[in-house]
Amino acid sequence: MINEQTLDECVRRLRASDRVALAQAMTLVESQLSRHQRLSQHLLDMIMPETGKAIRIGITGTPGAGKSTFLNTFGMMLVDFGKRVAVIAVDPSSPLSGGSLLGDKTRMTELARADAAFIRPVPSGGATGGISPHVGELILLCEAANYDVVIVETVGVGQSETEVAGVVDCFVSLQIAGGGDELQGIKKGIMEMADIIVINKDDGDNRAAVAIARQIYDSALAIVRHKYPQWRPAVLSCSALEKHGIEEVWQTIVHFYDVMTKSGRLQLLRQQQTVAWLRKQVEEEAMRQLYAHRAFREDFNQTLDEVKNQQQAPRTGLQHIREYLQHHYFAK
Repeated sequence: MINEQTLDECVRRLRASDRVALAQAMTLVESQLSRHQRLSQHLLDMIMPETGKAIRIGITGTPGAGKSTFLNTFGMMLVDFGKRVAVIAVDPSSPLSGGSLLGDKTRMTELARADAAFIRPVPSGGATGGISPHVGELILLCEAANYDVVIVETVGVGQSETEVAGVVDCFVSLQIAGGGDELQGIKKGIMEMADIIVINKDDGDNRAAVAIARQIYDSALAIVRHKYPQWRPAVLSCSALEKHGIEEVWQTIVHFYDVMTKSGRLQLLRQQQTVAWLRKQVEEEAMRQLYAHRAFREDFNQTLDEVKNQQQAPRTGLQHIREYLQHHYFAK
């Protein structure tokens, strides 16, 4: 583990694209120990000048859409193009150990063996939104280690999967045709969040269903409000198994970056994401500090009991807590 004496050496190795140093830095940033949090703060400050240069892509989609197979094929194509690729694969957390359950390295075997690739399974930690709260910082570490493309693969469970859009530049939604999945994708709000929709498994007997699904998504996009006035989300299809349509996905991502960069929207987006992250962390820290006060916990729990037992209305309980905070913490 990195300590005060080895921090400078770790940063030097990280800038030299040392994968062991990158893994150690990620472990440090994810640690909940207070001494590690102080160290990780120094580490992130030191690497900030080296960040912001990578293409940040989010990949999400319904379970069974073939995200890992797609990423293995997509990532290897980028490696063949001479790109350095990092994948942050956010998995559901084990209820016992807190660690990752799925182990994406076992499902992206070819990419995991590539010298120009780095795969990091990250437990979601039970976080809402399907992503770990440290993912944004892990992206910065990958950029400092000179990775050209950083991909975040999310759990892809339920409506909350769209939170990945808050830490990446280009949000790709991987879907499959048939079984009503295209309608589910529309209902979940993916249409408003996705920059690119890719229908996977465009092969064999499934090609006709993929063509129909592509028309459905394309028609829906005509009436859905777009995230950016500069960009109309693209609908593509591919077969990760047969490896066709994958290069078109990459070309569309590059075109998206060109449009966003020239319009100045990419810089604005990243600034907004940084501010949003800071606001969220401040709110969470404020709640932790508040609940650390024994007097507040006792008063709050008593109010909860009275509301639970219908001795007062929930709004009355809220007003009591508001007055308590104003008197004890925010009095002028």
